Amino acid sequence: MKIAAFEVRDDERESFADESQRVGVDVELHAECLAPSNVGLAAGCDGVSILGQSHIDAAMIDALADVGVKVVATRTIGYNHIDLNAAKRRGIMVLNADYAPNGVAEYTVMFILLVLRNYKPALWRGQVYDFSLEGLQGRELRNLTVGVMGTGRIGATVIQCLTGFGCRILAYDPHPNPKVAEHAEYVDLETLYAQSDVITLHMPLLDSTFHIINRETIAKMKDGVVLVNCARGELMDLDALIDNIEAEKIGGLGLDTVETEGDLIHRDRRTDILTNRGIAYLRQFPNVVMTQHMAFYTDAAVRSMVSCSVDGIRAAIVDGEFRTRIA
Repeated sequence: MKIAAFEVRDDERESFADESQRVGVDVELHAECLAPSNVGLAAGCDGVSILGQSHIDAAMIDALADVGVKVVATRTIGYNHIDLNAAKRRGIMVLNADYAPNGVAEYTVMFILLVLRNYKPALWRGQVYDFSLEGLQGRELRNLTVGVMGTGRIGATVIQCLTGFGCRILAYDPHPNPKVAEHAEYVDLETLYAQSDVITLHMPLLDSTFHIINRETIAKMKDGVVLVNCARGELMDLDALIDNIEAEKIGGLGLDTVETEGDLIHRDRRTDILTNRGIAYLRQFPNVVMTQHMAFYTDAAVRSMVSCSVDGIRAAIVDGEFRTRIA
């Protein structure tokens, strides 16, 4: 059995070697994204493994099917970069990744604390030996209400982490989890917007959730609300975030993913002229903490993502099924 892996980072190579040997398959590693120009690299392979920057649209699905690919496995939880309907039409199975929610959940709580305690301006000052306190007074979580939008595995783990801080926790999900309800109060979105001091998003990107945070929904929130996004950038309207940071309606942002980040994500752009004005402008505010889409990025998660991809393709070919199959 043969697999072609694309978008392979250096830190994944050891895990790919280990999984290839453990599972007993051949894996060819490629650093570049899978694209129409290099689809020939997948010829003769049973499956391909990708990350989120490889856009597998209907034309790519046809091209992969034509060279014999039977499985597309993304080493990400999100899969909106893959045309599932086209995959079903051509009989290609699609898998996503499965890794423990703890890394992203812990990163979310870190973001909340960084913003509440004004760490970014404190860091800036410390770097130029300014150790003054003026303007750095923070808030304590135990006195606040945190709203969690989406209570799947990651959202539920965020709630579990937050219970130790003594804050009030509100939750929204179309499918409430009885175990989560032991620690959080399920409410509708209107109530969550109106009563939360901090709101963190843990939803998939769907037509119904695209720009769920927009000018209208922000207007329903408390003045000074803190928003955190470690899920999908397109859940938040970038222009609405900028306008409401400027107006001081939003008190702080913790963003690991941002709309329009595609040309920046996981790339060194230090010597480039950036044309992404929205992100360049938003990140300069003292109450906006932004990182490079790395909430997932732990040693355990990387191993799990690679394992799901390699073992998943093998299982899908041999058994016709795998626990993370989505199409």
